[in-house]
Amino acid sequence: MDIRFEKVNFTYQPHSPFEQKVLFDIDLDIKEGSYTALVGHTGSGKSTLLQHLNALLKPTEGRVNIGDRVITPETNNKNLKPIRKKVGIVFQFPEAQLFEETVAKDIAFGPKNFGVSEEEALLLAKDNLKLVGLDESYLERSPFDLSGGQMRRVAIAGVLAMEPEVLVLDEPTAGLDPQGRKEMMEMFERLHREKNITIVLVTHLMDDVANFADYMYVLEKGQIVKHGTPAVVFQDVEWLREKQLGVPTAAEFAQLLEEKGMIFDELPLTAEALADIILIQGGSAHDE
Repeated sequence: MDIRFEKVNFTYQPHSPFEQKVLFDIDLDIKEGSYTALVGHTGSGKSTLLQHLNALLKPTEGRVNIGDRVITPETNNKNLKPIRKKVGIVFQFPEAQLFEETVAKDIAFGPKNFGVSEEEALLLAKDNLKLVGLDESYLERSPFDLSGGQMRRVAIAGVLAMEPEVLVLDEPTAGLDPQGRKEMMEMFERLHREKNITIVLVTHLMDDVANFADYMYVLEKGQIVKHGTPAVVFQDVEWLREKQLGVPTAAEFAQLLEEKGMIFDELPLTAEALADIILIQGGSAHDE
């Protein structure tokens, strides 16, 4: 299922003294099976944009195509529920939304809300708990007895239990330690690869964009100011620095090596790519 924005504008509280326009002429394509990153500073419009991905918000002008559904300012709110099943959003600190007495009930809540039987919802709970790396022994535990990282996994399992085609992740590793962050990002990559789930990642961590995304959009003051593959966007280091967005750690390190006389055709974006170039250049220097 593709998602496409066409000239989307969004204004909070239009025609009131508190009117605030936050999205301007957004054109954006998220292809089925892709892994797309949205980056930008706080206040750039990322959170508002992501709420259009499953029609939590409707455009003030323009249109959002979600699969075969077209969302315009006139769209009736009544029939939007099926979209919310297809596009699951994991908001920042999703563990704050846990409320049931057991992990199983919490994960099963969403599917039951969409008419799935109790029995089937509990099966979904069991399967999706495994997907997020927790075993069945967690099912009957209270979510509030778990660690922060485990609670987050349970909350994500609840979104996955709806069997979405698109998974939207809003700063999914916020507040986690480096190991927890690594495990969480690897888990999403596995879901993307094995389940062919389309992923939209909202983040300010450029290493995650470089390591996982195949396309990226940069937002500034409600507008898309740059887009392309990470390989292309991250070559424009001066522009990124000027926007105070930073570059992946490997690219930053490569720049330091350039100052020491090493030559790069293009800046490597990942530790693996950097290591390969160093090995090749080291080997050719040795041959000489």
